[in-house]
Amino acid sequence: MSRAAPSLGAMGKLRFGVVGTGMMGCEHLRNLLPMDDVAVVAVSDPNHEPLDWARLTMGEKWDGVRAFSDHRDLLASGLVDAIVIASPNHTHKAILDDVLATDVPVLVEKPMCTTVDDCRSIVTASKNRKAVTWVGLEYRYMPPIAKFLDTVRSGEIGALRMLAIREHRFPFLIKVDNWNRFSRNTGGTLVEKCCHFFDLMNLTVGARPARVYASGAQDVNHIDEVYDGERSDILDNAYVIVDYDNGVRAMLDLSMFAEGGRNEQEIVAVGDKGKLEVAVPGDGNLYLGRRSDRSVSPLAVTVGDVGHVGLHHGASYVELRRFCDAIRGTGPVEVDTTAGLWSVVVGAAAHKSIDEGRPVDIAEFGVTQPT
Repeated sequence: MSRAAPSLGAMGKLRFGVVGTGMMGCEHLRNLLPMDDVAVVAVSDPNHEPLDWARLTMGEKWDGVRAFSDHRDLLASGLVDAIVIASPNHTHKAILDDVLATDVPVLVEKPMCTTVDDCRSIVTASKNRKAVTWVGLEYRYMPPIAKFLDTVRSGEIGALRMLAIREHRFPFLIKVDNWNRFSRNTGGTLVEKCCHFFDLMNLTVGARPARVYASGAQDVNHIDEVYDGERSDILDNAYVIVDYDNGVRAMLDLSMFAEGGRNEQEIVAVGDKGKLEVAVPGDGNLYLGRRSDRSVSPLAVTVGDVGHVGLHHGASYVELRRFCDAIRGTGPVEVDTTAGLWSVVVGAAAHKSIDEGRPVDIAEFGVTQPT
């Protein structure tokens, strides 16, 4: 779809506003600052402390930046050519509703929304919009994972039959006002954190999920944390199996009390001709195994020009560059609202499976065809 180029600020730079300047909002600032064709001109957050974090993050580049306590005032200012939404998950829907009523391009952090119904509403609202709407599922852009995706698509392992993703990591970090300690705010761990992995599953398999089986609990983390008289209810471990409508099956193994491992993430794809393994951070290689001679060969990962490595091994920087290309009309929208929807659908189905102790058909959510 062709898109009208925005009216750019002085010297042809894309003028960015960042809504939500907590941990991830400031990380987006760090990724935007090295870009010569971008200027951060405005930020918005209802809390003073995160606005101070943004000021400290930007340093001398803070001069001239407008700070707003309400995203609606930022939108009405006319200062920006593009917006990044990095506010708490449960605020995404309301902010997106306001942004999608304008012609301002937007990148919204994952998850797009905390519920399937809200995601469907955003897909509908964005469908006929000329401006770019992009969902921040940046794991696609980690160099090892990007090469993994390309290698699977190349046919090196033959027809994909099985996909396994393991994330063994540290607990959830502390966020502003402890919003991420409650499933009603996050969508639940398997939406909040794992939408990244379900997006990778959907992308790698190249088909729609049909059925989800899951087991999970809160066994170690946050159990004794109480806020305003309410105990945290965040799951800290789960197994999730996803059956796809093309016969491929995928699995997620999540533990958020496993800080002592060699790798935070490990992904394995098995086809009828071979097997492909990747780890993050890993050793700089993928490993390709072939059934024909039982050989295992390393495939070196090349890291391109990344202005800021940051929290996601350079992936957020790459994604923001692609977002800028899409805004300027020199590249496609690679992560649209449909991808955002389906990444949440799988997580929501996994939570329903855990809560009700049964397999859950995706058709139960009324989302059976590409939107």
